[in-house]
Amino acid sequence: MSEILDVKGLNCPLPVLRTKKRMKSVPRGDILTVEATDPNAAKDIPALCEASGYDLVSLEEQGGVFVFRIRQAA
Repeated sequence: MSEILDVKGLNCPLPVLRTKKRMKSVPRGDILTVEATDPNAAKDIPALCEASGYDLVSLEEQGGVFVFRIRQAA
């Protein structure tokens, strides 16, 4: 199952903080899709994943929107 977290329009540190908070409720093995417009998120969210043990499945930019797919550790 995949959930979507929309943090478009929010600036640092809110995209990372909201991603971190939401990941606490994502079941093991499930994926959270995060959509952000803050350019800092392109480095901050991957850093959060590395520090927290989440699997960053993909990072794409689509028309100024960064789309992250993050898998909760199994």
